[in-house]
Amino acid sequence: MALPKIADARSLNDEELSEQILSTKKDLFQLRMQQGTRQLEKPHQFKHLKHRLAQLLTVERERQLKGE
Repeated sequence: MALPKIADARSLNDEELSEQILSTKKDLFQLRMQQGTRQLEKPHQFKHLKHRLAQLLTVERERQLKGE
C-alpha cells in the first residue's frame, strides 16, 4: 500500500477535509487501542495514518493562511 498523495487532500472541500481529519484521528486512536491490547496485525498502518493526518492538517493550515 502506497502512501497517500497530498493532491488527494488538496482536492477535498473544507467540509470533507474536516471529516477526513476527524476520521483519521479516530483511526489512529483505534490502532493505539489495538496495540495496547496486542491485537494489532499491521503496524505499518501507523505510518500511513500519521502521514495522511499530517497532509490533511497541512492543507487545512494552508487554507487558513490563504484566507487571512
